[in-house]
Amino acid sequence: MGTSRTDAGLAVGFVLLWSSGFIGATMGTALTSSATLLAWRFAVVTALLGLWWLTFRRRRIPLRELGVHGLLGLLTQAGYLSGVVWSAELGVPAGTSALIAALQPIVAAALSGPLLGEHTSATQWLGLLLGLGGVALVVSGDLAGSAPALAYTLPLLAMLSLVAGTFAQRRLPSTLPLGESLLIQAALSTLVFMPVAALTGDFAPPVSGDFWFAIAWLVVLSTFGGYGFYWAVARRGSVRRVSTLLYLTPPTTMLAALLMFGEPVTAEGLAGLVVCFGAVLLALRSPREMSAPRATMEPCTATSNPANPASPAPQNPAPAACTSTTSPRPPASWPPRDHARPRPRSWRTSLAARRRTSSRPRSRS
Repeated sequence: MGTSRTDAGLAVGFVLLWSSGFIGATMGTALTSSATLLAWRFAVVTALLGLWWLTFRRRRIPLRELGVHGLLGLLTQAGYLSGVVWSAELGVPAGTSALIAALQPIVAAALSGPLLGEHTSATQWLGLLLGLGGVALVVSGDLAGSAPALAYTLPLLAMLSLVAGTFAQRRLPSTLPLGESLLIQAALSTLVFMPVAALTGDFAPPVSGDFWFAIAWLVVLSTFGGYGFYWAVARRGSVRRVSTLLYLTPPTTMLAALLMFGEPVTAEGLAGLVVCFGAVLLALRSPREMSAPRATMEPCTATSNPANPASPAPQNPAPAACTSTTSPRPPASWPPRDHARPRPRSWRTSLAARRRTSSRPRSRS
């Protein structure tokens, strides 16, 4: 009885904290640019982990491990989160972004055949196609909002970047402990986003308390909490169980966005959720455990994610739905930004203005 209650509690904690990354991205980008939010998020994570390493570890890290986790950091942290956070800045609803990201295990399963020579069943391919159809249904209901149509490609690129990190981890196994691997990834991501924030003129963080609240949310809940609960669930259960729980994050995120931001849940969104859950059931009917879900969090296991957050790495690391790959950097000219425009002092004020804008009728071409 006690064991089942513990397992249930860990599962609930994992779903809630993993979903927190999408909510934190919406809060933070209401106050500043995605580059600034990511730069200071990773700077804080690096500072905390660096202090921990200097106090308790202080041991030499092999050069190969630096290279491996540097690459995984680009894919599973910088690339993945840049797509998720930038899409939030452009107005993509948090629930929609979470739904697209949650297709990662199915996509990885489908690609494991041609890329790794593993068997991909017809059921898995059907699940992938059905899942893509569900996402298209959700996106079609959101296109009347304030986000540009091309903004919806960013969560897709983020998800594909995480998939790329999954396969990179399979090819480059590592035994580096979780904390140190996350430190390398966070430090490299800081080196990526700090110059980007400086070049775009948004290096200085907002002075408002709401901004630092969003940073604390992302660091504590998303980076450390999400990964911590992931490890606890994986160690007590199975990798497949963790991957299945990942599909509960879209409805959780949609509900949280409704309560916190007033983001409406459309009929298309609900229908898309049902279709995607059907896709998951088909994909998980494979006679053997899907290879993709196990790989899904591997980049983070051997490394650790955000917030989705963070012991030595196990022999068969579990996959992390990393809150969180390196998606191609979109042209700097799109979308145009007026760097001089003032940022609101409160994310609540910004989101209210965004909703007023999106409520105006838009012409469809």
